[in-house]
Amino acid sequence: MLKLERIPLEILILLLEHRGEIVSREKIVARVWGNDVFLDTDNSIRGAIRKVRQALKDDPETPRFIQTVTGRGYRFIAPIISPEEEHTAEPATPEASIAATGTRSFVSETDNWPQGGSVGLVDQEQERTAADLADTETVWGQVSRPAWRWLFVGPVSLAIVSILSLLAAWVWRASRVPTVFEGKTVLAVLPFDNLSRDPDQEFFSQGLTEEMIAQIGKLNRDRLKVVARSAVARYKGSALSAKEIGKELSADYLVQGSVRLSSDRVRITVQLIQARDQTDVWTESYDRELEDVLAVQDSVVRSIASEIHIALTDEQEKRFAAPRQISPEAYEAYLKGRYYWNKRTGESMQKAEQYFEQAIDNDPTYAAAYSGLADCNSGLTWHGFKSPAEALPKAYAAARKALEINPESAEAHASLGLAMSHRWDWTGAEAEFRRALQLDPQYANAYHWYGDYLSIRSRHGEALAEAKHALELDPLNLMISTWVGLRYYLAHDYSRAIDQNRNSVELDPNFAAAHLLLGKDYLGAGLHSEAVDELKKAARLSGDSPLYTAQVAVALAVAGRNGDALRIAHELETVSRKRYVSPYGLAQIYAASNKKEETFKWLQAAYEGHAVWMGYLAVDPIFDRYRSEERFKDLLRRVGLP
Repeated sequence: MLKLERIPLEILILLLEHRGEIVSREKIVARVWGNDVFLDTDNSIRGAIRKVRQALKDDPETPRFIQTVTGRGYRFIAPIISPEEEHTAEPATPEASIAATGTRSFVSETDNWPQGGSVGLVDQEQERTAADLADTETVWGQVSRPAWRWLFVGPVSLAIVSILSLLAAWVWRASRVPTVFEGKTVLAVLPFDNLSRDPDQEFFSQGLTEEMIAQIGKLNRDRLKVVARSAVARYKGSALSAKEIGKELSADYLVQGSVRLSSDRVRITVQLIQARDQTDVWTESYDRELEDVLAVQDSVVRSIASEIHIALTDEQEKRFAAPRQISPEAYEAYLKGRYYWNKRTGESMQKAEQYFEQAIDNDPTYAAAYSGLADCNSGLTWHGFKSPAEALPKAYAAARKALEINPESAEAHASLGLAMSHRWDWTGAEAEFRRALQLDPQYANAYHWYGDYLSIRSRHGEALAEAKHALELDPLNLMISTWVGLRYYLAHDYSRAIDQNRNSVELDPNFAAAHLLLGKDYLGAGLHSEAVDELKKAARLSGDSPLYTAQVAVALAVAGRNGDALRIAHELETVSRKRYVSPYGLAQIYAASNKKEETFKWLQAAYEGHAVWMGYLAVDPIFDRYRSEERFKDLLRRVGLP
């Protein structure tokens, strides 16, 4: 049996349904892709027709089956004998058919196919049960009426018959996919290749990969699992075969793609591959204006959903039917923002903030850019690069704006939950995190931030469960991996914290936050020398963030080197006259140095300045010696901590 891919097969069936008539390119596009899908139609149709002709061994110069009508379309020209034209009994076997007609003929039991089969191939006169349909097969030989029976006359009619048999099986399988799988289909979107030959355009291919992962990941989550961005990043430029990558990722399907950005146009090619046998399931190219890139993304998601038999929700159908346009400048700025945000350094987060602001300036209705801006400001104040007075109002307002534009955005709800947590609005934060997880149970950052919230609330078992879930969804995400260690640290489980954060450091030895948490783990475990070394690395890699530098002084104080610790504290106090220095970090240094009055002085300053790390006051091991103090209990009450 000869085989064709789905699109050439559908075009062949369309031509057969209108045999003898000219079928226009517009009619082919409407039938195969839909009018709302934007792609390079001429090349796609020509390629599909070429594949059909190859299967039928048809010469376009002297066609026997498919004729090209220049400027108008295509026509199926081979003669077909219908049942009404038969004057003799049908042969019982292929051999008998050949003997009777001089050609190969085909009789197919296609009566009562499920709805959705091709028009003209099916005559439905009675209902059959699922069990009856399950037993339906395409067969050679005599069948009972009222089945349609087609005889294709020609030396390669068996090839057409084989193709029709394949279509019949495909239609039947597509209509009978069970609603519940024993296991989920696993799909991996591999990093898109940058064909622009410009390293400065790498942000676009990386950003498009991330967007495709996010959009495909929002399909039916009971049936589909999409591999996280961090897990596929290492396959960029890989020489491994699709089968090998699929095996390593335990993926059933791979999506490969390339992107070429030129001025205000973009050409995107996407390929869906079945990993186990490296079958090319679907391929398409899109050559569009950059402002249509969101429509292209929607088209790709819809096509992939169709190919792997994932039903779209009514909401998704509505969104795909009316794809949103976006200004090229806004989209490029947004992708650059996410590109730098993912690096998670002080410098990169500040760059990301600038690009998100550019995106918003170019498109004030861009919800995702507002969410990104909120995350940047939350991150910058957590790491001590911005004061809460500067960052928190901006983070909160941006997250609120994102939700105003798109109330169903899981990302926006999670961003708002993080901003609320930093503002010590504990009830509001938990509600937002829960709403984010309800909207998108695969959004790893929502679990990640919710886990941090639960640690702050001393709910350590729940916190660890959420953090581990985030890591399962995004196993190579450095920040998520590091914060699993933080969950152990705040629960005083230093051994497991060390194991976890050693893994994080191994993933990227230049990731400052991993060294920061590993140093604090060592300190909790009594490994003072190791703690000082790690925390010095963290401070250096952070760009000498005052908050990171303060942790070096804390370690020195715990190690008994109070003089060195206090010298750093005094230096930071001097620095605070010129730039933001978290008073919480200074309170930690004095607490570790057993300087009670200075400790409470700076804790009060941290409270008044709304220092973000004050949220950890109830669980921070550095302050364990002061927990019985009434002043300490009063601070906990004022911050709203248990």
